[in-house]
Amino acid sequence: MPVSSETPVASRNIPLGRVGSVPLYLAPSWFIIAALIVFMFGPDIARIFPYLGVGAYALAFLYAVFLAVSVLVHELAHALTAKSFGWNASEIVLTLWGGHTQFNAARATPWKSLAVALAGPAANLVLAGLGWLVESSLQPEGPGGLLLNVLIWANFLVAVFNLLPGLPLDGGRLVETIVWSATGNQAKGTIAAGWAGRLIVVALIGYFLIWPLMTGQQLQLQIVIVVVMVCGFLWMGAGQAIKFAGISSRVDGISAARLMEPATGFPQNASLGQLDEQLGNYPGAVILMSDSNQPVALVDPAAAGAVPTALRTTTPLASVARFPVRIPAVPVSAEGRTMVDYLATFDADVVAVVDSAGSICGLMRQDRIVDAVLGKK
Repeated sequence: MPVSSETPVASRNIPLGRVGSVPLYLAPSWFIIAALIVFMFGPDIARIFPYLGVGAYALAFLYAVFLAVSVLVHELAHALTAKSFGWNASEIVLTLWGGHTQFNAARATPWKSLAVALAGPAANLVLAGLGWLVESSLQPEGPGGLLLNVLIWANFLVAVFNLLPGLPLDGGRLVETIVWSATGNQAKGTIAAGWAGRLIVVALIGYFLIWPLMTGQQLQLQIVIVVVMVCGFLWMGAGQAIKFAGISSRVDGISAARLMEPATGFPQNASLGQLDEQLGNYPGAVILMSDSNQPVALVDPAAAGAVPTALRTTTPLASVARFPVRIPAVPVSAEGRTMVDYLATFDADVVAVVDSAGSICGLMRQDRIVDAVLGKK
């Protein structure tokens, strides 16, 4: 599945080389699904081909490898389609739940996003079709024929499953695209697709677990394990999609004008007494400005208030101020993702806000920005 992100791969992932210019990694969690496949299918293969002995379990492991190759083709299709739109993939990771491709989706549109998503299942359907043609022509038997049959069905099922219309599955992008196109808001589309993904979980549990129990059928342990694991993955993925869409929606709605508190600029080489004379009991924050009119420090009200009256005229403002590494500045009109992305490049806990004339008119604090993004305030 495609993931629009620039988060680096965790160091614990195993590098497998590169596909073109894209790094390929194997997450250690992949070995869990490989072991599960060997556990589930090894005994069946041993029963069908008793002469294989322990080789039956090696053949079952090849099932897992074939599935990983199918997932790799799926992710490569995502990456190549994204690249055609100018979205450069940063990595492909094969995981417990299949895989994901990370890329920077610059200038995303609803239909481009959908095309990237559907490219994966389309590639699996092509592989399944090619396998079917080979099987129909050669009609292989024995373990080789079984592996080919597994390759066909694995790709077919991966494609069909991923086309289910709910996130985190690729088919969820269809729901997202429809709502996104209708509302002009990607976050609303993602939230709708996330809830569609949760409905799919309910439907799967109802069909594979609840309905058999209600009709007196005996549940197979293998089916229970697979359904529980898959539904757990889908529920968590849908929840994450809904959560991050909510954050994205809030990011788009924030602005410097709403988040700032009153502030004014004052020369850093002035004295505390001069500040008293010009501003008196000014209730807002005071930002010290350099000779080049850049914000460099924030006056500490507690420290300034502790200076005795007799010493205020000779006390430099710099001595009662806090000098961060840097105080970035944004215009009062700054808003949305552009502002947040810009501020994310700084390790700053305060941000100066300037008016159209370039004068300080406000101050934003990092904790208030974070709270607004997370919806805490």
